[in-house]
Amino acid sequence: MNKVIIIGSGPAGLTAAVTCADKGLDVLVIDEYMIAGGRLLGQLYEQPDGTWWNGIKESNHLHQQALDLGVKFHLNIPVSNIEKKDESWIVYTEQKTFHANNLLLATGAAESPVPVPGWTLPGVMSVGAAQVMTNVHRVKPGERGVIIGVNVLSSAIAMELQLAGVEVACLTLPKLNQVTYDSAHPKKVLDSLLHVSHMAPSQFVKLGSKLMKNDFMKKLGVTFYPKNGIKMWDIPIQLRKAVIEIYGKDQVEGVTIATINTDGEVIPGSEEKISADFVCIAGGLYPLAELASVAGCPFYLVEELGGYVPLHNERMETTLDGLYVAGNITGIEGAKVAAAQGLTAGLTIAYNSGFEVLENDIHASIQAIEQTRDSAYIQFHPDVKEGKKIVQEQWENYVTTNLKLKSV
Repeated sequence: MNKVIIIGSGPAGLTAAVTCADKGLDVLVIDEYMIAGGRLLGQLYEQPDGTWWNGIKESNHLHQQALDLGVKFHLNIPVSNIEKKDESWIVYTEQKTFHANNLLLATGAAESPVPVPGWTLPGVMSVGAAQVMTNVHRVKPGERGVIIGVNVLSSAIAMELQLAGVEVACLTLPKLNQVTYDSAHPKKVLDSLLHVSHMAPSQFVKLGSKLMKNDFMKKLGVTFYPKNGIKMWDIPIQLRKAVIEIYGKDQVEGVTIATINTDGEVIPGSEEKISADFVCIAGGLYPLAELASVAGCPFYLVEELGGYVPLHNERMETTLDGLYVAGNITGIEGAKVAAAQGLTAGLTIAYNSGFEVLENDIHASIQAIEQTRDSAYIQFHPDVKEGKKIVQEQWENYVTTNLKLKSV
């Protein structure tokens, strides 16, 4: 039997593992976390049809499917290096070295919190850490918190914290500087929020978002945005205030915020203090693609996908024989899209291992990725389809260039 190693046990990795094992391939999944599921573990939200998406339930189901099909798991083991020798991929970990004919990188994404004065105090964490503490470990990060950074991820986690009985005093912006420009400029933040306005429980917010279709209306929206914010899930979303400092002696005691103008600049004398025992910083997500880089896979910076992504095609193949990618390593999207990519990757691996009757299945799975993307409830990057188009064009250029080189 051909052996497949999958690094990452999130929705993409687990779905690929189930798909490969179902075709009779010998599959091993490696993950640095102690529980399979990846970012699925922290997800809990209500879907448009009124049902609840429970990430733990979804991950447990996929994990059990994989186990029933004979997939082996090595959890709580970080991977330090990968390399190709002859026809085999070698995966190095702290405990053991593994070999495989096919290697799938489903390493997911990482957070990039923006620096804020006082962020080294105990009680300051990323929003993802607060989500894991609350939804996975059932431990409150605190009683009353402030979330710095207004985006899709922080909005969703704010709702989850409130469901867990944790008070969120407000979602607000970081102070404007060169590093925080995109996340601290009110108009840029408003632009990003308009793409997820359908999530708002407030009809006022939903109606207002439909009116702001051009730059003039957006500018008016920022100018007349209430200084104390608009409430969603009873949490003030403040686009005209910014945290200039997190304060406390031995731990977080609160934040100092100030009113900002439409360009994000602090208005002197508007400072005020908000008490809190924890602070979350939300700077967004970026693809975790270091292992693909180590392997020698070409990269491209695609802002529409959240950062640097390895070059790959629609079948989730990279430029290196036997190396595949799926999930957020290919661009920041939701768990359902990642799982759909995992299915395509699993089918492609099986096809390249001799199951040539899967061509139609692969084609259908690629279409399913697009359909899942189009119907996604949450989109982290509104121009993700343009980003995917950029990667596909780069792939076609790569293939054309290599064909020319081989013909010389």
